[in-house]
Amino acid sequence: MTAYDVGVLILRLVLGLTMAAHGYNKFFGPGGLKGTAGWFDSMGMKPGSFHARVAATTEMAAGLGLAVGLLTPIPAAGFVALMLVAAWTVHKPNGFFIVKEGWEYNLVLAGSAVGIATLGAGKISLDHLLFANTGLDDYLHGWWGLLIAAVVGLAGGIGQLAIFYRPPAKTAG
Repeated sequence: MTAYDVGVLILRLVLGLTMAAHGYNKFFGPGGLKGTAGWFDSMGMKPGSFHARVAATTEMAAGLGLAVGLLTPIPAAGFVALMLVAAWTVHKPNGFFIVKEGWEYNLVLAGSAVGIATLGAGKISLDHLLFANTGLDDYLHGWWGLLIAAVVGLAGGIGQLAIFYRPPAKTAG
């Protein structure tokens, strides 16, 4: 074990548990799934109940998957898809900076997850425990990790937006 492995572990735990907490909050926070569904409906992600479940489940699965380092590029792709949809549907009109509810935070989470997928989960991970020296480990980091996380994530987010997103009509005021 090296300082590199510990550093990647810290990043995975912070990012992963943060994302999982967001999913948990969608399930069990104030308003629960019903409140989350109403929020999704109001922003144009219909049906809201479907998207509330998909977002909450993906946030928990991607977060926990990244935290434990299991098939790392796959949960990283989940981060990319989630953050692309969130940035586009909620934060885009507010500009870049988070202090104005912009998409800065979304970019940091998605970019960090892709960075981890590129570097690899490190030796303190399920990827290392289960797949070291199996041949599959070659696809769990490096260029393959980057490609899987970025392309699958972007395809998932863009696909979800193209199929489901219908921005609410602006009212004349």
